[in-house]
Amino acid sequence: MYFRIIRNDLKKSKLISTTMLLFVSISAMLLSLAMILIVNLFGSINMMMTKAKTPHFMQMHDGSIDLERLSTFAEGIDYVEDFQVASFLNIDGSDMIFGENLLTDSAQDNGVTTQNSSFDYLLDLDENVIEVSDGEVYVPICYWKDGTIKLHDVAVIAGKSFVVAGFLRDSQMNSTLSSSKRFLVSQNDYASMQMNAGLEYLIEFRLNDISKLSAFEEAYTTAGLEANGPTITYPLIRILNAISDGMVIGILLLISVLTVIISLLCLRFTLLAKMEEDYREIGVMKAIGLSISDMKRIYLAKYVLITFLGCMLGFLLSMAEKGYVLENIRLYMGGSGIEEFSILLGAIGILLIFVIMTLYVNHILSRFREISAVKAIRFELETQQTNAGKRFILSRFYTMPSCLFLAIKDILAKKKLYRTMFLVIIFATFVFVVPQNIYYTISQKSFISYMGIGDSDVRIDLQQVSEISKKALEIQKVIDKDPNISNYAVLTTKNFTVKLLDQTQKSIKVELGNHLIFPIQYQEGKAPESENEIALSVLNSDDLGVKLGDTMSLIVDNKEKSMQICGIYSDITNGGKTAKAAFSDDSAKTMWCVIVTKLIETSLIDNKVAELKEAFPYAKVTGMEAYIKDTFGQTRKAMKTAGIGSALIAVIIIFFITLLFMKMLVSKDQYSIALKKSIGFTNQDMIKEYFICSFLIAMFGIIAGILLSNTLGEELARQAISAFGASTFRFARNKVMTYLISPLIMLMAAMGASWLGTCKVSEIKIAERIKE
Repeated sequence: MYFRIIRNDLKKSKLISTTMLLFVSISAMLLSLAMILIVNLFGSINMMMTKAKTPHFMQMHDGSIDLERLSTFAEGIDYVEDFQVASFLNIDGSDMIFGENLLTDSAQDNGVTTQNSSFDYLLDLDENVIEVSDGEVYVPICYWKDGTIKLHDVAVIAGKSFVVAGFLRDSQMNSTLSSSKRFLVSQNDYASMQMNAGLEYLIEFRLNDISKLSAFEEAYTTAGLEANGPTITYPLIRILNAISDGMVIGILLLISVLTVIISLLCLRFTLLAKMEEDYREIGVMKAIGLSISDMKRIYLAKYVLITFLGCMLGFLLSMAEKGYVLENIRLYMGGSGIEEFSILLGAIGILLIFVIMTLYVNHILSRFREISAVKAIRFELETQQTNAGKRFILSRFYTMPSCLFLAIKDILAKKKLYRTMFLVIIFATFVFVVPQNIYYTISQKSFISYMGIGDSDVRIDLQQVSEISKKALEIQKVIDKDPNISNYAVLTTKNFTVKLLDQTQKSIKVELGNHLIFPIQYQEGKAPESENEIALSVLNSDDLGVKLGDTMSLIVDNKEKSMQICGIYSDITNGGKTAKAAFSDDSAKTMWCVIVTKLIETSLIDNKVAELKEAFPYAKVTGMEAYIKDTFGQTRKAMKTAGIGSALIAVIIIFFITLLFMKMLVSKDQYSIALKKSIGFTNQDMIKEYFICSFLIAMFGIIAGILLSNTLGEELARQAISAFGASTFRFARNKVMTYLISPLIMLMAAMGASWLGTCKVSEIKIAERIKE
């Protein structure tokens, strides 16, 4: 019996069934893909870091090193499992030639290294520890991904010839957000290149208890060991590896949740419309003694079948698409080793959707209890006419065009009905706009101000050179007289010891200079202005256990200097643990210096970069656009793909829900349409009335959706991205796209669906419908 009922019902309502199947399938596919991606992303990161034996603590150091003292320190801490010092040769991009490409414009600090013997291994694409031969070089995978370097390219590095033998996965420096990249060569080739490059050390430790990492950091600082460079820890490495794909997964989860909500709204709408259509039949079933549970089973059977088929179709689609969405994760981090578990979790997510939708349908069908058998048989259907609809009378609005008047009156009279379409369009607009805003925001040059870097045009880095202060002064004198440079700031980083209230001491890197010229975005507070103010990165603030307004003592020239914390900001540079201050100091050694400049015209950037490189060959000169491209390029591409996909899904949702709504509305209103025709309304008048209804609902729904995207959407995006370091995130909106192009695309989809949904108005015959 159930099979016959379902079959006949599906034949009668092909559009409704197809639309519901489509929405459930999209919801199931997106949620399944999100689950699969989450498991595989973190599984791949764990697998890669396990196979590479990633260090738990790594201190980069430029300068002389005392190996004996470091060894004694490592041996004196019982939870240190292993210790090593790896060397890294920094090589200028102009000295790295691959085929016809130079790395001159790369914002990365490129260099060569050898394979480590104990841990921090560099892996090939088959996840094996690389064994490199003389004359071979293995290249970071990011340069293969962007097409800069190809397999078997002839390379010339620091005057020495190599052949690109393969590509490597570097568990520490895989991410483009990592400012350094390691190229792997043999021990013999490395030894022959040492005279032509700047030497830097990676002091690395592995612990047998990762929970003691903070205690180890404090012990390292207290011991006063080498620390002339950024400090990187295991948790930060995990974040850097996860950020690009993690943002896409976050968007995917958001869209999947919203499509589930939209599917539930569509279920509610179609069920209520179906119950209204079958009002008399429901009354007859109640009159002959059919129980509520039996009646519910009759209706439930169809929707359970549609939900089941939609979930299965969504699961099959996610299986077909998972190879594509996992491609980037597998390329950069390899397999997760738990692919089967990820598929199981995806299936569980789909099962959850099935259960939620089935329970929701069952809840809606409980309305059978409210239907009176006597009224239903007499067809005394309770009208949806509201007081607002009754008050909206022609005598008060006689100047209004009749079609517009009737459209508004219909909306007011059937508010509950139109509310469903309104809410769906709001959610669909949210799906369309939020990913677009995120993509546009991270594509803007100003986005770096959320990451601890001021918005400038050209950046000059001085590191791995002698007499940094003297060379910085030379550069400053030249750019001070340059008419094409409108402004600049010299920011010098030095290492200081901070003394906390509990008398413990920690080492922090403080960037000294004027931080008002190229300001960054602060999560709390402001930039330091006076000599007794200091701003801390979020990670430093958490690590030191201080907050805005607190004071701490900084050891400057062997004296305690009281500093008030004036600001808290996000930062991804130098391990995320930085500070900014405005005081002057000549006692501490300069670790590195950055000179940032603003040009009178951005069109001069390329020429100015080339000019400064030639004038100061010992400095690393980078245009900020190139720096941002190298740093956020991978994340931008990922978010662009997510934005296009979400926009397509939103348009499909708007089109089909509007088509379904209009078809059902015309079917429901056949008697009133026939009545209006009998008193002189034409088919075009009827179509125009429904068209105006659809236009008004779509327009106000899109406006409400954009407002929601700019408020709640921004907050959700900020919460998600703050997990990766940008806690001060705010949307930078493309106003033309957000307020013109996107609404027009969605409105056109709604209007196209309205035209298709109302074209059968002309087929309604006056005599047949009034006779009924």
